[in-house]
Amino acid sequence: MRRRRKPVVMAAIRRVLTCAICIIALLGFLSVHIYVAPFNRLPRLHLNNKHHTRRGDTINYEKSITEQSSTRNLSRSESIESPFISKPKNNVIQYQSSVSEHINNTQELFPPHISTNPSSSSKLNTTSGIPDYDKLWKPPPNRSFVPCVNPNPNYTSPLESRGYLLVHTNGGLNQMRAGICDMVAIARIINATLVVPELDKRSFWQDTSKFSDVFDEDHFINALSKDVRVIKKLPKGIDGLTKVVKHFKSYSGFSYYQNEIASMWDEYKVIRAAKSDSRLANNNLPQDIQKLRCRACYEALRFSTKIRSMGNLLVDRMRSYGPYIALHLRFEKDMLAFSGCNHGLSASEAAELRTIRKNTAYWKVKDIDGRVQRLKGYCPLTPKEVGILLTALGYSSKTPIYIAAGEIYGGESRLASLGSRFSMLMSKEKLATKEELKPFMNHSTQMAALDYIVSVESDVFIPSYSGNMARAVEGHRRYLGHRKTISPDRKGIVRLIDKIGRGSEKDNMKVYERIVEIHKTRQGSPRRRKGPVSGTKGLERHRSEESFYENPLPDCLCQRDSSKPR
Repeated sequence: MRRRRKPVVMAAIRRVLTCAICIIALLGFLSVHIYVAPFNRLPRLHLNNKHHTRRGDTINYEKSITEQSSTRNLSRSESIESPFISKPKNNVIQYQSSVSEHINNTQELFPPHISTNPSSSSKLNTTSGIPDYDKLWKPPPNRSFVPCVNPNPNYTSPLESRGYLLVHTNGGLNQMRAGICDMVAIARIINATLVVPELDKRSFWQDTSKFSDVFDEDHFINALSKDVRVIKKLPKGIDGLTKVVKHFKSYSGFSYYQNEIASMWDEYKVIRAAKSDSRLANNNLPQDIQKLRCRACYEALRFSTKIRSMGNLLVDRMRSYGPYIALHLRFEKDMLAFSGCNHGLSASEAAELRTIRKNTAYWKVKDIDGRVQRLKGYCPLTPKEVGILLTALGYSSKTPIYIAAGEIYGGESRLASLGSRFSMLMSKEKLATKEELKPFMNHSTQMAALDYIVSVESDVFIPSYSGNMARAVEGHRRYLGHRKTISPDRKGIVRLIDKIGRGSEKDNMKVYERIVEIHKTRQGSPRRRKGPVSGTKGLERHRSEESFYENPLPDCLCQRDSSKPR
């Protein structure tokens, strides 16, 4: 009997052991999922069109910025007050805030057409995890540099006006902005009454916007009242006064305007400046004139109420996704035609750009070798090249990216190479409804102003080309506390990418590390404005200088004495 019972007992023991092993394995499996599951349920922005409706098709442009949003973040906890965002809050990203709190705070900001796909709508920014937050998003040390634009003690109110200065601006938004600020300084130098400048309506963009459509006209006049007398239009009965149209010399200094231009008042009472771009030197001007340029640019010349309101709404909507990059992707038809850059374009596209360049009379250079331009770093980065740069720097595929640009040449198909690496590509057209953007449509200057606001307020700004927009935004971000601005080394990037294309290098970490290395010192940290390139002379010497509005240090920024109480 004992021998018969032994196999039975052994079989029972095996069954018990087998059951125990299964139970242990099941518990282990469940414990893993219990741990992982909360991370899979981190806040996501779900805006199902079937359930989410707006209370109206249009926004109230006169509504205050504070009323429009209750959730804002700054790129630094001790940031200088933004010119666009009214009451900024602490910049700590609440990575583990509840879903209900997130939706309650943000859903009313969004138009119903925004994608509800969780893969492109996550509140959590999963760049490389929280430990890498500083590396990816933290601004460079600002070394306690703060704006110091108040005039010197001996600065006086405007002297008696000797005549009227009319200004016809030229170029796009940021070229006009810089020109207007220069003309404010020139009006001060020559003791002129400045008539509110006329915006360019004849350039490539054919925009009919008036000054008051883009800028806050009354604020502009009042903010400069202690510096320059500004009026909206020439007084009645002024037609009988003598007038002259004058092309002011480019990059001219104080003595040119004080002597040559001011002496024209003896013969004329109205002087019209035919152009406004680059009419004043970047350097070697009296300190009070330089400070006046900054007061005009960063304090007096603010956007109109409707532009600021819409721009801030776009900022709020971007911030709901977490920290974001503003990418000024200058891969637009006008830039490519002007620069002669045609890398990655089809033969028909390259031919179209050549025709545009040939038919644009005020573009002097007609025959351009696009390949040479690119190798010298004179071309805007392509969407594909930008994608490689962002990947190399460590930003993940879920990083929210705002495309600050007009229509990309080639449309969505041209953006596909960037979109294949980064799925959250946003723009004003994607963040706002057609009804919300309707007041700005067909006005390229106003649309550019929206991009300007979102770019200045971004956590990181990256321009693909160092044009007027890039320089203006970089300078403004420096003025506001040296917010993080990554300036791509285009020459270095394209050489590395070309090596990958030829097979001599691989698209791997080795190449990425080299890209990171060449951008360590291109993060927007404080530095003095660069002077002229060695060996250049005359006008070319002045052109080679770094733009005053790209870097207002040292004229308008000084280091705060940390030993003194604030």
